[in-house]
Amino acid sequence: MEIDKAIRESDDIRLKTKYNNAIYVIQRALALYSVEEVAFSFNGGKDSTVLLHLLRAGYHLHKSGKNLSTEDAELTFPIRTIYFETKSTFHEINSFTYETASIYKLWMDISRLDFKSGLETLLKANPIRAIFLGVRIGDPTAVGQEQFSPSSPGWPPFMRVNPILDWSYRDIWAFLLTCKVQYCSLYDQGYTSIGSIHDTVPNALLCDSEEKYKPAYMLSDGRLERAGRVKKLTSQPLSAVSNGLNHDYSHSKSMFTASVIAVGDEILSGTIEDQIGFILCRKLHLIRWSVSHISVTRNDIDSIADEVERRKSTNDMVFIYGGVGPLPSDVTVAGVSKAFGVRMAPDEEFEEYLRHLIGERCTGDRNEMAQLPEGITELVHHEKLSVPLIKCKNVIILTAASVAELENEWDCFIDLMRSNGVLLTTEPLISKKLATTLPDVEIAQPLSEICRQFPDLYIGTYRKSRGGSIIIIFEGNDKARIGAAAEALCKKFQPEALSETE
Repeated sequence: MEIDKAIRESDDIRLKTKYNNAIYVIQRALALYSVEEVAFSFNGGKDSTVLLHLLRAGYHLHKSGKNLSTEDAELTFPIRTIYFETKSTFHEINSFTYETASIYKLWMDISRLDFKSGLETLLKANPIRAIFLGVRIGDPTAVGQEQFSPSSPGWPPFMRVNPILDWSYRDIWAFLLTCKVQYCSLYDQGYTSIGSIHDTVPNALLCDSEEKYKPAYMLSDGRLERAGRVKKLTSQPLSAVSNGLNHDYSHSKSMFTASVIAVGDEILSGTIEDQIGFILCRKLHLIRWSVSHISVTRNDIDSIADEVERRKSTNDMVFIYGGVGPLPSDVTVAGVSKAFGVRMAPDEEFEEYLRHLIGERCTGDRNEMAQLPEGITELVHHEKLSVPLIKCKNVIILTAASVAELENEWDCFIDLMRSNGVLLTTEPLISKKLATTLPDVEIAQPLSEICRQFPDLYIGTYRKSRGGSIIIIFEGNDKARIGAAAEALCKKFQPEALSETE
């Protein structure tokens, strides 16, 4: 068969290994189930296109028990093929799918229902026990899956068969180009991961100086495969309490809320002073993110998981740092994985990145850093980052171990947020501070009145020492309003009782 022949003649040892493993999974499935009991879910994308040709090769190799001649390539492909067509499907995907069905004489079942409803209808009408899927580790649906995985609770019962689960972006394109098979034309227009017409655009990383897009196979970093997927972030308004006083303003004009988690026994023991959390809170405040909580936890998987679990559901984003690396105490990534209830799994592309970074000392068998939370991890890259940020849904794992490293990671993070349209431009935050040596009880009531009079401002207080001055801070967008609030407070006391300070 032409597919098997092309792989056997290839010099790509890695591709040969991936191919042989996938064929083994397919032949194993065909030994467990009859052809009438299996189906193939095809969506016209690159992954399912690879799987189609692996199934063609696997079926014919299974049927013959030996390598086939090119004459056998024309045999009818008897495995039922399911295609879910929707109004949001790209026209090019539809055209490619129907053209492919015609070329390879696919036995097509077309459903215009959603995936779950379509499967329920199909399985009621047919004795299907297993479905071949083009799922790869890193896909949102790959969490917890093996090469053979029963369907999830609440779904119709069937066995999910995933022959290319361990394939990378590089492997997919190596196969398509080596075997010289057709794929959807969108991939030659800069699309690297195709969803619906509403959430997919060409990958900007493939745009050249003439604003033309290069083909998808020219994307050098497969970890950025989904960079063309449009993302939308929303947040709920926040009401907060500061110094026991309710403020309508508080940080309600913040677009997002965040929690900060430091990991380190050395911080809890007082061995070192944590400066990163202090700087991070300040930077979040300056971009109008409201920090709802900051904590320090032990270098312990369960402790980290418990803290992340509490914070990720009540904040737009959680920033966690410390405990990232190859040492026995570096268990932050594993703790985040446990918080989401997913396993740690080898990430081949991250392993390749680490091997490039630190040389052959990094191997898949020994390097724990190549283990990442399965199915929820996105590596966030920037040209100024030597190590990418690790994003697990709404949890950002920072690798910074010093203030200088944090400064660099933060600048890159903000740059990426702006380029993705997540960080909206806001008016600069204006603040003013007053200092007074008046007793607490004397200033409390007048200050409460000012807070009620100026609900559009954030007004808070703090001390640097118990016997020191009280610092009153006014924050907002309007310089005139801040000045008016400060002046109104000063008028409630004797002249020079309050003075402006830095």
